[in-house]
Amino acid sequence: MSVTPLELLAGVALDLTFGDPRWLPHPVRGFGWCVEKLERAWRATGLPMRLAGVLFWVSAVSAAAAVVWATLPYANIYWIWMLLAIRDLDVEASLVLRKLEARDIPGARKMLARVVGRDTGDLDEAEILRAAIETVAENLSDAVVAPLFYLALAGPAGMAAYKAVNTLDSMCGYRNERYRLFGWAAARLDDVANFIPARLTAALVWICALLPGYGFRRSVRVTLRDGGSQSSPNAGYPEAAVAGALGVRLGGLNYYGGTAHGKAYLGDAVTPLSAASFAGARRILYAASALMVVAVCGAVA
Repeated sequence: MSVTPLELLAGVALDLTFGDPRWLPHPVRGFGWCVEKLERAWRATGLPMRLAGVLFWVSAVSAAAAVVWATLPYANIYWIWMLLAIRDLDVEASLVLRKLEARDIPGARKMLARVVGRDTGDLDEAEILRAAIETVAENLSDAVVAPLFYLALAGPAGMAAYKAVNTLDSMCGYRNERYRLFGWAAARLDDVANFIPARLTAALVWICALLPGYGFRRSVRVTLRDGGSQSSPNAGYPEAAVAGALGVRLGGLNYYGGTAHGKAYLGDAVTPLSAASFAGARRILYAASALMVVAVCGAVA
């Protein structure tokens, strides 16, 4: 079931105005609770772990889509508001910068740990800025472009299904002993779901890079050169596009649980990472989000 352009604009306006208020129960948190229950239930079946993981994935995504579908069209605006995260992405990342501007490096590390999975306890200012810009770039795709893409394709239920896929990957898509088999479907199908949105996000960043102060040709060149260099088939594209647009270098060595994980570099260090780089990434976030909203309004009209 589709939405009208007015409903889309109303949902986006609520997200930009209020974000995800803590007093309002968020459906993604409720979904996370359900996932924990479903995981225990499917593990208890005695089925081979990979098969149990596939059935777990199908049941969780289907349940999320069904709950939303049952409320349509009356809750269209609510679901668009809840399943977008433009404001929260900006607010959470900007809190990191404010701590840096106050010369509070420990505070910046603490704020950063709320939005990234890597270890933050020993990061210096440049590495904190790199992580903040990378999370804005990656989540421009995961939290904005991809949900709107699936909204255009399949309405709020499609949007909810995508958010369920993305949440399952963040909860179960690990290559550790617990999830290597059980979480296989969650990881692989998230890659599939994000294949087009990640590249669409890069294209939107290219358009934004036509604005004064950015590098359009450099953004295109860096995306084509470095976008496929990451272990993830998707994350490198929006990050490379942003790195090229800003003229900075992203990627490098990260630590997760004390273990080093090297990532290929994205972009060239034309300018050093700075507060101005982060401000440029924020402008790209809002400009690309606006372009995507306009495109989806046209698609659903």
